[in-house]
Amino acid sequence: MKLYATSIPQALPIWATVISNKAGLIELEINDEDPVFHSIIEELSTEIEPGIIGVKASDLCQRLSIEMVDTNNEN
Repeated sequence: MKLYATSIPQALPIWATVISNKAGLIELEINDEDPVFHSIIEELSTEIEPGIIGVKASDLCQRLSIEMVDTNNEN
């Protein structure tokens, strides 16, 4: 799994690796098979819609102290 961020904490968990950091856009590769990552996902899982369980990207990024790229901003 990949995440794109504008800022990340100095120390990343072992299941997260910086792939690139160009022009203020940081690309992270997440080892989504890591058991520690799975426990975070389980902890953050909620019912997003009736019958649909998932994790909101904003909740995951907040938990990891990652500022994600907002693709909804119109410049």
